[in-house]
Amino acid sequence: MAAKSYSLDYNGYWRAPKISGLPAKSGIYSVYACVHNVTAQTVTIRRLLYIGEAQNIRDRVNTHERWHDWVRELKADEELCFNAALINPAADRERAEAAMIHHHKPPCNVAYVNAFPFDTTTVSTSGENEMLDRYFTVHTAPPIGLQPRATPLGGLSRW
Repeated sequence: MAAKSYSLDYNGYWRAPKISGLPAKSGIYSVYACVHNVTAQTVTIRRLLYIGEAQNIRDRVNTHERWHDWVRELKADEELCFNAALINPAADRERAEAAMIHHHKPPCNVAYVNAFPFDTTTVSTSGENEMLDRYFTVHTAPPIGLQPRATPLGGLSRW
């Protein structure tokens, strides 16, 4: 595997339960705690809760098994809010998602928070992507407790 770069363009926010506007396409999505100001018709993003990937973002979010975990993270005046960036194919989605999770470490993610099993990956984000860094690079990181070890020929194994 070689170093790779991804550009993720996030367009818009969707508040729960009105997520029918989320793309029914392949991509990466973020889940936030937000506050909706009805009078000003604005949304203030407070915290990043989760990052995921899906072949169909709308369907995945709509039936996500972690929905209740996200809701538990909300304070009294907050609601769930989502954004998405389109990316294909599946291998690229998984690697870009892993880089996003490993770099940002959202509280509701488990996989990739402490390990990054891919080669060097650079991500740039644009558009409406509050709380997501605009540019970063992630390097291979073995799972905690597993360090590269010497092989009989003196080289290093992955883990």
